[in-house]
Amino acid sequence: MIFKQLFEPISSTYTYLLGCTETGQAVLVDAVLPTWQRDLSVINALGLTLAYTLDTHIHADHISAAHKLRQETGSRIAHPAPDKLACADIGIEDHKPFIFGNVSINPLHTPGHTDNHFSYVVDGRVLTGDALLIDGCGRTDFQNGDAPTLYRSIHDQLFALTEDTLVYPAHDYQGRHVSTIAQEKTRNPRLGGNKSLAEFVEIMANLNLAYPKFINYAVPGNRECGICLPDVPTILQQYCDQIRDSQQG
Repeated sequence: MIFKQLFEPISSTYTYLLGCTETGQAVLVDAVLPTWQRDLSVINALGLTLAYTLDTHIHADHISAAHKLRQETGSRIAHPAPDKLACADIGIEDHKPFIFGNVSINPLHTPGHTDNHFSYVVDGRVLTGDALLIDGCGRTDFQNGDAPTLYRSIHDQLFALTEDTLVYPAHDYQGRHVSTIAQEKTRNPRLGGNKSLAEFVEIMANLNLAYPKFINYAVPGNRECGICLPDVPTILQQYCDQIRDSQQG
């Protein structure tokens, strides 16, 4: 399997390219609108064809490139089934393998950051979205988030994976790229070292994080698989850059 980690700097999002070496099919996980052209260039350079885009959840900090990539390439949109998005072609279900080419992805329902968040296990790696981050985790104070639910998702689903499983999150803000389940179980300041549910809930209740500046545009736009709304303020237009500049025709 071909695997590449790609970075979008505006929202500090990691997009993951998975490729089947036998069939040439590719999947982009958590593709971001401003970098859709770059991602296609990488796919083309590897001699692959984009078959699917796949999101971990409805994002609050960026616009998904799923809709744009379907327009440009004919790729299909896969998305967690519980969100019931009318724009999705395929609904992803818990522990039901998602197969492209000769590659099998095992979806894990890991709610808590959002109610319908999924993580994806593939080839010794787990793409954890916003559920489990390197030395952290996703916030739980919007989009039906819930701290006890996230704690159980991480402990029952993600920490149950083998300790050498590589952890690839959807975001990192300090230049880190990868962790392991063993590392997060040991040293994650919110979850590691056998922290109790009560300790985790207290930590999450006292984060005092600012309201996400793009959420009011990102969430409705992503419920349509990646539409940049027409009333986005000029100061936030960078989240929508390049949508009008298609090199594909």
